[in-house]
Amino acid sequence: MSGEIGAAGDIATGMLVGRVAEPHAGEIVHRAHEHGLCLNCGTSLHGDFCHACGQAGHVHRSLHSIGHDLLHGVFHFEGKIWRTLPMLAFHPGALTRRYIAGERARFVSPLALFLFSVFLMFATIHAIAGELGIGMPPEARTRAVQNIDANIAKNTARLAELQATPNAPGAAEKIAELKDDMTSLTAARNVMSGKAMQDIPLSFDDVHTSWHALDKGLAKARENPGLVLYKLQSSVYKYSWALIPISTPFVALLFLWRRRFQMYDHAIFVTYSIAFMMMLVVTLTLLSTAGVSSWLIERAALIIPPVHMFAQLRGAYGLRKRSALWRTVALLIFAWVALLAFAAMLLVMGLME
Repeated sequence: MSGEIGAAGDIATGMLVGRVAEPHAGEIVHRAHEHGLCLNCGTSLHGDFCHACGQAGHVHRSLHSIGHDLLHGVFHFEGKIWRTLPMLAFHPGALTRRYIAGERARFVSPLALFLFSVFLMFATIHAIAGELGIGMPPEARTRAVQNIDANIAKNTARLAELQATPNAPGAAEKIAELKDDMTSLTAARNVMSGKAMQDIPLSFDDVHTSWHALDKGLAKARENPGLVLYKLQSSVYKYSWALIPISTPFVALLFLWRRRFQMYDHAIFVTYSIAFMMMLVVTLTLLSTAGVSSWLIERAALIIPPVHMFAQLRGAYGLRKRSALWRTVALLIFAWVALLAFAAMLLVMGLME
């Protein structure tokens, strides 16, 4: 043992001296390998990795090693993500239960997946919607409006054809679908052209509080509602993590009399659940952009979240169907309350900035 400590001291001394004498490259590495010690903490090595700090026993100092580390990081995460996403989508309860139980090396951690989902969702929305047209270059906004106008004209012509033959097979369903698409296109055009800003309910003309800072923010909102909306969008991205601490106590309320479940368990449940909902937003946004019927998108948005909550509750907490069902109903109500609390927080912060 004293020999190992002495060897570790020699290596540390060599590193210090190396700063002054600048020994040739690899000298310290070779000395460490000669004594079988970890270069990071000086612990005796018994295998390819240090059992104390986890560092590899053999380190490389070359450009090739940088590329190797990059590829390993990418594919290591990719390997985990392709194991985690199918579980999150189809077996969310099992994923949550296994992660809580300690099976973690196989899956992406809830927080890492949450952050990845936040980035992916806002990147997708920004790429497709251009942050609701706010801050877009005038030329890009003009092109977007022109494309929308072309689609509106195309749908209008198709709608006129269908209305001329209302008794044709499937005409009624196609007419209803086209009208829904026209409503969405018109709303998108109003946003891109700036007309929607005139209808934003942020005038607050009759709203006054005793909070000076908030009243000052309300005055700014009356003057420039578009700027306030832009700040709110930015705040959603920056403070989306707050959904986790806001939502976790609501889930805990569903299991007050089950002492074996801790706040940590509920936080893991919430984090995975929110990550899935964000992934769902990304998927539905891309499907809508690809031309999938708005009717299908709306039905999916209404049906998938409660079904996923039910499956995750039942699998993660080992509940029977009836027990999971009433908790799903309660959780849907709690989710809306949490979203309203989150929106109120963002509104106050956005107005007071």
